[in-house]
Amino acid sequence: MRLKLVPDHTEIDFFKHARLTFGASVVAVIVSLVIWATVGLNFGIDFLGGTTIRTESAQPVDIGTYRGALDTLDLGDVSITEVFDPTFGPDRNVAMIRIQAQDAEQSVTPETVATIEAALRAAVPDIAFVSVESVGPKVSGELIRTAFIAVGASMAAILFYIWLRFEWQFSVGAVAALFHDIIVTIGLFSLLGIRFDLATIAALLTIIGYSINDTVVIFDRLRENLRKYKQTPLRDVMNLSVNETLSRTVMTSGTTLLALAAMLILGGDVIRSFVFAIFWGIIVGTYSSVFVAKNIVLYLGVTRDWSKKDKTGGNAFADVDA
Repeated sequence: MRLKLVPDHTEIDFFKHARLTFGASVVAVIVSLVIWATVGLNFGIDFLGGTTIRTESAQPVDIGTYRGALDTLDLGDVSITEVFDPTFGPDRNVAMIRIQAQDAEQSVTPETVATIEAALRAAVPDIAFVSVESVGPKVSGELIRTAFIAVGASMAAILFYIWLRFEWQFSVGAVAALFHDIIVTIGLFSLLGIRFDLATIAALLTIIGYSINDTVVIFDRLRENLRKYKQTPLRDVMNLSVNETLSRTVMTSGTTLLALAAMLILGGDVIRSFVFAIFWGIIVGTYSSVFVAKNIVLYLGVTRDWSKKDKTGGNAFADVDA
């Protein structure tokens, strides 16, 4: 007996309130852009610049102890990670401590570094400070540009891929949905003041991949059904396609969200912004695959001049039961 989260045959009209859902998406994008422009993002050390301190100790690295020693210093964004290397002996425990630039300074001042070292030495008596390196705002500015170029290039590549595989209407719908996902996610980060760093950029790229995968699965089924039901109105064929892939969508998104929820609750501060971005991105990406991408294809219309039968039979994973 199989567990079914979605019945075998559903007849949900996903386009009954198309104007309302699409309008809500447009408003969400506009509001996100306004918040982004007025509030800005809470950039992390990667984008603001700061100082990296490398430490070594015979004692195992306890991130909680390190963070507790620095919390009282009011240093702003502090990132502490343990460095693992197979060449390290059991008495060589290495940690990297990254501290954001203070006020208008390009890096942490020597006086502040001395205070940090004293606080850590009080918590870990045998700690040694191997190196202190600073990253200025120029390098950080280049990272910001490179990060957004990476996101833009990935979306351009997806635009080209969808254009080749389907028709240009599908390509426009898919990329519009991706823009919707990225902008709304960035707007939420700006609104909540969540730290935005290189890990968040990696999360945005993950969202793009996940969202386009869900969109392509439904597009593939839509293309198959357009060839099968040549006289059926486009709206009805699109509803049928979404309903036929609904089980797969619910199962994939649901199981992924369960794993991410566990990481979000138990994963700690280090990965929280990364996991939150993916968690939110899957929710909004699943929504946009239907209510943004498909709405745009419905508005633009599709040239239905299929002269050959579909030999691919659609996506093999679209009929997976949940």
